[in-house]
Amino acid sequence: MRIPRIYQPVALTAGQHVALDEDGANHVGRVLRMQPEQQLILFNGEDDQYLATITEAGKRTVTVRIDERQQHSSESPLDLHLGQVISRGDKMEFTIQKAVELGVASITPLWSERCGVKLTGDRLDKKIRQWQKIAIAACEQCGRNVVPQVRPVMKLDDWLREPFDGLKLNLHPRAQYSINTLPQPVTALRLLIGPEGGLSGEEIATAAEQAFTDILLGPRVLRTETAALTAITALQVRFGDLG
Repeated sequence: MRIPRIYQPVALTAGQHVALDEDGANHVGRVLRMQPEQQLILFNGEDDQYLATITEAGKRTVTVRIDERQQHSSESPLDLHLGQVISRGDKMEFTIQKAVELGVASITPLWSERCGVKLTGDRLDKKIRQWQKIAIAACEQCGRNVVPQVRPVMKLDDWLREPFDGLKLNLHPRAQYSINTLPQPVTALRLLIGPEGGLSGEEIATAAEQAFTDILLGPRVLRTETAALTAITALQVRFGDLG
């Protein structure tokens, strides 16, 4: 049986006893219904993970003993930052979840001219927290110990102008170049994925002014969530750790 992995954003040391936070205790005690003497793997955002044994288990509180520190890293050598214009419904959540599984290092949700989503104030703050929890859950599932940050939402123009020392790519259905034509090696990369209605001409021009290279995935026009995950996969095959 696969040992469940639980994220705990605290310092972890072999030999210490840890009371899991509310989210962790709820998942272990209520969802998984685990019992004392069963094992967990804890991670806190660093490269290593920690094998732990449950000492007390209830529906509201779970305490574990950390048995040993284990060296374990499944991080891609490609530092990939995804700039994703916010998509409707659960498409954004799906994109974040799968992007984390595929190895992205960070994600910035973006507002663009043709973005069809309207979120402000508390609703926006709640949504960002939800997206970060989705990233954490994806790490628990896929074996990553380093949790990608879901950054605060930015205007596309501001994100395009952020200083960045690496390759910058914009998916464009009429681009001349494909991922396979990009030069090697690449260790740091920014990938821009536009909204369902596409980027405006002005936004495409601004991206070009900021040294973003237009790239093409293929002859078919993909939905925004399909485009993001296809591009990330192709980039990880070429520059990262997918074979």
